[in-house]
Amino acid sequence: MIDLLVAGGGPAGLATAIHGALAGLEVVVLEPRPTPIDKACGEGLMPGAVRRFEELGVPVPGSAFRGIRYVDGATGLRAEGLFRAGPGRGVRRTELQAALAGRAEALGVRVLARRAGEVRQDADRVGTAGLTARYLVAADGLHSPVRRALGLAVQAAPGRPARYGLRRHYAVAPWSDLVEVHWAPDCEAYVTPLGPDRIGVAVLTSRQAPFDVQLADRFPGLAARLPPPGPGAPVRGAGPLRQRARTRVAGRVLFVGDAAGYVDALTGEGLTLAVSAAGELVRCVRAGRPQEYERAWRELSRGYRVLTSALLWARGRPPLAGRVVPLAARLPRVFTGAVNLLAR
Repeated sequence: MIDLLVAGGGPAGLATAIHGALAGLEVVVLEPRPTPIDKACGEGLMPGAVRRFEELGVPVPGSAFRGIRYVDGATGLRAEGLFRAGPGRGVRRTELQAALAGRAEALGVRVLARRAGEVRQDADRVGTAGLTARYLVAADGLHSPVRRALGLAVQAAPGRPARYGLRRHYAVAPWSDLVEVHWAPDCEAYVTPLGPDRIGVAVLTSRQAPFDVQLADRFPGLAARLPPPGPGAPVRGAGPLRQRARTRVAGRVLFVGDAAGYVDALTGEGLTLAVSAAGELVRCVRAGRPQEYERAWRELSRGYRVLTSALLWARGRPPLAGRVVPLAARLPRVFTGAVNLLAR
């Protein structure tokens, strides 16, 4: 019998599959989309994520960056925090997913072009898409169909504006070896070096407006540095970003990555948490104690959830939001400490 049936062939699902294969489990991945799979994201891997992927034997391509720079969109004021334990990497999502898929294939993981459908489970097994396994791992993204089908999605709190992510690539040489986070009153723009002649620009916003309009209105200085986008540089979007799940373990179904619950992309920790949680999930399953994964996930994600929620709370209060960059610039050691806390 299959040990782990993984629904979703993105980074979280493939990291789980690789962890499982390295632990001696038989793993099958369900993914109807062909490799490489793209997604709207900032495409900056924090140093902790780079290390964890390398520990799995996954070479991380892309461009190294030394830290994070906050930029006030109105005044140009800057604050910089450099990593102490090695660089992060700006890597296109398609290249990262292809590298993970190649490593999984080399370990003998089967990937089937199927989509998870109705989930059936009893005390001993779980089945979907015509297959039966000991456990099903739902790594099927922000709006996880498995999470919805099992009734585990939590409705958004009323009155809280939904946030969305938009991303586009530009054929221009990076002007910095840092990831820049440009702050405006109601949104942020992330500039990530992806190679010698390419950057990615991602906007996180609650405004319902086209990408170019958001850049021109909120980040005119940044917009002036960008060349016209090429014909092969579409805008990709994702959201609403905040998604809550009632639990990470539902019988023989376990959730990982964005499907396990997501606060926001503001701190850039999503992939670090995903690959770390994948390892904990496999450890708990292999030990025969899958129910322990819930506590392990909560412990792993606590720092991410607390810090991201605090920044979003400040973001929702314009007087406080306008003080984020000035405060970071005034307290450089504190800002650097926070950056390195996120980089672990």
